[in-house]
Amino acid sequence: MSLNIEAKKAAVEEVSAAIANAQTMVVAEYRGISVASMTELRVNARKEGVYLRVLKNTLARRAVEGTPFANLADQMVGPLVYAASEDAVAAAKVLHQFAKQEDKIVLKAGSYNGELLNAAQVTELASIPSREELLSKLLFVMQAPLSGMARGLAALAEKKAGEEAA
Repeated sequence: MSLNIEAKKAAVEEVSAAIANAQTMVVAEYRGISVASMTELRVNARKEGVYLRVLKNTLARRAVEGTPFANLADQMVGPLVYAASEDAVAAAKVLHQFAKQEDKIVLKAGSYNGELLNAAQVTELASIPSREELLSKLLFVMQAPLSGMARGLAALAEKKAGEEAA
């Protein structure tokens, strides 16, 4: 189905707006995937705050022109799904997790911080914990000394109460 020039311009503007604040963009080949699987991928992406779009490669090249993701233009060949996210790892994580269960999704390349990533580097990026996970781990590490001190004081108070009762 051919798009008219206005629809093409609108698609390019939509993608440009979506990637304007993105830190990461990942492309994956989706040859032969079922509609149900693609719908599931879209649902997963929406949950994680990832912009996911199937788009003609020429339009995608125009959308990334002049952005940090312009280095992906050479990788835009074949049937591709484009994922972009403000979170540095969310786009890579969504596509990587889905590629593990659906063998028809093949990670092709990505771009993070202006650097072109190959499929192996995208997989490495996906293995990094999300921002929320890292913050919760940091909070746990920060709370550990305080909770240890609180347990120690509670044990000391218990011991003193036991001595006074005896």
